[in-house]
Amino acid sequence: MKRFIHIVCFVALAYTAVAQPRLRVPEIYIGIHGGVTASSVMFNPTVANMTPITQACVLGGNGGLVFRYGGHKCCAIQVELNYQHRGWREHQAADEATGIAESTYNRELHYIELPLLMHLNFGNERCRGFLNLGPQIGYCVFDNNGIGTPLNESKTHYRPIDKPFDWGLAGGVGVYFRSKNAGLYQLEARFNYSFGGIFGTQLTDHFSMASPMDLSINLAWMWEIKKIKRLYKPLNNYKYENKF
Repeated sequence: MKRFIHIVCFVALAYTAVAQPRLRVPEIYIGIHGGVTASSVMFNPTVANMTPITQACVLGGNGGLVFRYGGHKCCAIQVELNYQHRGWREHQAADEATGIAESTYNRELHYIELPLLMHLNFGNERCRGFLNLGPQIGYCVFDNNGIGTPLNESKTHYRPIDKPFDWGLAGGVGVYFRSKNAGLYQLEARFNYSFGGIFGTQLTDHFSMASPMDLSINLAWMWEIKKIKRLYKPLNNYKYENKF
C-alpha cells in the first residue's frame, strides 16, 4: 500500500510540474468508453512449472464512465469508473502415450475499478496524441471459479481468491479527434498491472507472485459539459487559446 501512496503522490507532483500554461477557462469532459481486454495472471511459481500445461490470456470486455478536468493547455486529470473482465486460461494438449485427453480451464474475475490518471496531450486543435498514466484501485465483485476441468491436481490456484481488493498502475497511449458539434472521439491502448495479487504471497504461502495484468483497446466518446470562468484575474498580455 505504501507503493500505491507513492504513485499517487508522484502523479500529483508530475501534474503540478508540467501543468503550464493555465487556461483562462478550464475544460471539463464527461463520457463513456468500452473495448476488448486480453488478461492473464503472472504466477510464481508458474502454472507450467506445476503441471505440463500452457497458460494463455482470457479475452473479455471492459467499459465505464470518464471524467476529465483540463485546467492547462496540455495537461489534465482523468478519473474513471470501470468494469473490467480479467482472468487466465490453461490448456493441456492430448498425449497418446500417457492417455491424457485434451482439456481447457478458464478462470474469470470481474472487477469494478477506479483509475486516477494524469493526461498529457500534444498536437493540433482537432487531432491530438496523448499519454495517460496513474494509479488505480479495484474490487473483485464476482469470481467465476473455473470453466472446464482443473488441470492441476493440487488445485493450488483453483481455490477462491484470497484478496478481492486490487491496486496497481495503469498506463495508456492513444489519439483523439475533437469535432465541432459531436464531442470528442478517442482511441486508446492501455496496460494495467496489479501490485496487490489475488492470492497470499507471504513466505508461508504457495505463491510469491499472483499479479493480474491486462492489455485493452478502448474507444471513448466524450462531451464538453461546461466551461467555468477563472476565479482569478487573467494575467497581463496573456493570449488564451482554447486548445486541449
